[in-house]
Parts: sequence; structure tokens; C-alpha cells
Amino acid sequence: MTSHTGSLNLAAAVLAGMAVAGLHGCKEDAASTSPRPIPEVQVVTVSTQTVPDEPEFIGQAESSRPVEIRSQVTGILKARFFQEGRDVKKGDRLYQIDPVPFQAAVLSAKAKVAQAEARLVQAKQNLARVKPLLAEQAVSQKDVDDAVAEELAAKAALEAARGDLVKAKFDLDNTLIVAPIDGLIERTKVYEGRLISAQTDLLTIIHQVDPMYVIVNAPESFLLKRRRDIEAKRIKDPGLRQLRATLIFLDGSVYPHEGALDLLDPALKTETGSRPVRVVFPNPDRMLLPGQFVTVRFLGAVKTDAVLVPQRAVQQGPTGSVVFVVGEGNIAQPREVKAASWQGDQWLIEEGLKPGERIIVDGIQRIAPGEQVRPIPVRENGAAPSAPGDVPGKPEGGKERST
Repeated sequence: MTSHTGSLNLAAAVLAGMAVAGLHGCKEDAASTSPRPIPEVQVVTVSTQTVPDEPEFIGQAESSRPVEIRSQVTGILKARFFQEGRDVKKGDRLYQIDPVPFQAAVLSAKAKVAQAEARLVQAKQNLARVKPLLAEQAVSQKDVDDAVAEELAAKAALEAARGDLVKAKFDLDNTLIVAPIDGLIERTKVYEGRLISAQTDLLTIIHQVDPMYVIVNAPESFLLKRRRDIEAKRIKDPGLRQLRATLIFLDGSVYPHEGALDLLDPALKTETGSRPVRVVFPNPDRMLLPGQFVTVRFLGAVKTDAVLVPQRAVQQGPTGSVVFVVGEGNIAQPREVKAASWQGDQWLIEEGLKPGERIIVDGIQRIAPGEQVRPIPVRENGAAPSAPGDVPGKPEGGKERST
């Protein structure tokens, strides 16, 4: 009897333990299905402001004055005086054509001038003799007329001889070829001993590199949009001739001198659909070289009513840029926007946002579309909360801007 009673007590204890365990398990299940806390996100309120409008284009530098060096005379090249690829000054000696034949031509021309002068003296003396004889009827009128004609012919022959002398001296002077401008000189294309043809053979080229030109090609689509923006007063432009420009080299460094717009071609290039623009830059330190590629940033215009948002607020979706907007009831929904360009550490948004709307800056990775959030103002220092995958200085889903 006692043994049977002990067994019953043991079973009751086991059942009680199982009941307690089951009750504990039910409480854990109830706890696991409780609602998730509303995620906290940092937001900014969209506003408009006036910001610089500084479009950028790829440009190529070129000499402001390339001068081809050719010989004015035909002859044998005797000497070259310059070092290739160096600076030359106006008047520096470049080449020497063999001057001996031209010296001989000058001497011959001088002799012809002397002969013509002697003939003119003789003609004048003859005319002076026959004129008084005509009054005495010692000579005929024809004799006088012949003497006048001879004097005129002698004068003409003297002028022709003097012209030949000028040409001979010109040729002799041009046997020495000098630099017509200051600049950088290219490699020589001819060497000593070669027969140089007048005005035909290209000897070398001198490039004036201070100032320098930079040519950019503005796409037609950009020009059309800019005209619409100016007409709609979304952009205030000081005028074409008042635009300034700065250069950015391939390594990101900024050129220390500003340039000015110098020329806008009147027509579009049919092969590219763009309009060439020429900007002139001072180049005292020879930092710019012909053929160099640079980025040209135009200065002077401003964009009014511009919407700027932090870079990290803009995500890159399958069809473009996206931001999360906190709407009524603090519901976060994605919205496609048109992000035009960067202004410092912010995106310039052209379409998709209105002033007064709230967009999520930090905490996007913790929410899903259509989810309720608890918005708080973004921290003033702009620091994002620590979260896996956050990279300071980069917009989420985008690329870091090169500076």
C-alpha cells in the first residue's frame, strides 16, 4: 500500500513539472510574437536655396598662336641654331640658308642700278643739249622727242633695277630665318644639307603658350536645357561674355589661374551635335601644354530654388536615384528623383522633391518600403549612426565623388 502511494506521488510531481514547463514555453512563444519596435531614422526637411551653377566639360588645351616656320627662299640649309622643344624669343636665329648665291645676286642688282643711273644721266644730258638746238632749228622735233623718250626709258630702267636690288636684298636677308614670336619650338623637320623650297617645306612650328586656349564642346541637349532654365528664371546667368572658368587637371588639382570665355562658335558641329567653346587662360608657368586634356568648370551663374539633400540620403535603384520620403502617419516610401550633380557633400535634385517634405538621411538600411518609422532631426554634425555597411563620405548605393 505504501509503495503504491509513493508511485502516485512521483507521477503527480512529474505532471506538475511538465505543466510548469509548458506554461513557461507558452510565455516564451507569446514574447517572440510581440510587435517589433518602430525603427528610428534621421530625417531632413526639404528646402530651397540659391547655389552656384558650375557646369563642367572635358576640354583640350591648344596653343593660342601656332606659327609655321617656312623659308622665303630656295636654297641649301647650312645650319640650325635652336635646341628642339625649348623656349625661343622673337628674333632668335633658327636656320641659315646658304647665303653665297644671294650675296652674288645683290652685287649683280647693285651693278644694274649703277648702269641704269648712268644711262639716266646720259639721257638727261642729251635732252639738255637738243632742246636749245630746236629753237635754232638745228635739230628736228623728232630728235627732241627721242631725247625725251630716252630720258623716260632711263628712269624706268633705273626703277626696275632698284626693284631687283630690293628683291635681292630681301632674299639675302631671309637666308637667316628668325623666330617671329616668343614660344615653344617643336622638333625640326629638316636638317643641314637639304635643299629647301621657298614657301613649301615646313621647317618647324612655334607655339605661343601664354596665353593658352582650351576648347570644350557643349552638347546640344545641355544648351537647350540651359536656355529653358534661363527663360524660366531657374538660372541667373551674367551673360555669355562675363562667364569665367577654372581648370581641373587629371590628378584632381586645380589650376591657379582663372580663364575667360573667348569664343563661341556660331554653329553646331554636325558630327558630334555639340557647340565648340573657346576659353583663354594665362599660362605664365607653362603648366598647360598643347594637346592636354583638362576639366573646365564654368563660374558666374547661380541656380535659384535649388533642392540639395545629403549624399547618403540618395540611393541608386534599378531605374535611377531614389530617396525615402516620410509621409502621413510617418510611413516611409521610396520615391524616384532626378539627381543632377554634386554640390560639395550634397546632391542637387532637379525633380521629385518639394519644399517641406521630409526625407530619410540615416537609418535607411533598417526599414522596408511602407513601414512606419519614428523620425528625428538629423544630427547637426552630419554623422551617421553606426550600422553595418555604412561608409562615411559615400552616398549609400552610389560612388564616392572624386575631388
